[in-house]
Amino acid sequence: MPQHDNTDHTDATTPVPVAHNEAEHQFEIRFPEGVALLRYRQRADGAFVLIHTEVPPALRGRGLADRLARAALDYARDHQLAVVPLCPFVKAYIERHPEFQSLVRTGG
Repeated sequence: MPQHDNTDHTDATTPVPVAHNEAEHQFEIRFPEGVALLRYRQRADGAFVLIHTEVPPALRGRGLADRLARAALDYARDHQLAVVPLCPFVKAYIERHPEFQSLVRTGG
């Protein structure tokens, strides 16, 4: 059941929402061509560890990884969770969007 809807129109032809799939511990965007996803885990201390972003080749170039990163970071901010960005893409996204820097906690 989606907990967070971060619909935007990065892909102008199909505004598909980002869904928070809590059972699978991932944020995802589903298309017939595949699923773009950002996997996470939540540590016992409450830290939100962003592990891996994956976009199938057929879906690349649509800004989906950016949308996934933003959805996960917005979720962390909304739930007052410290973020541990292990995923290199998410680390780079935070560098480009310093408004999320205050969420970052070092250590994996």
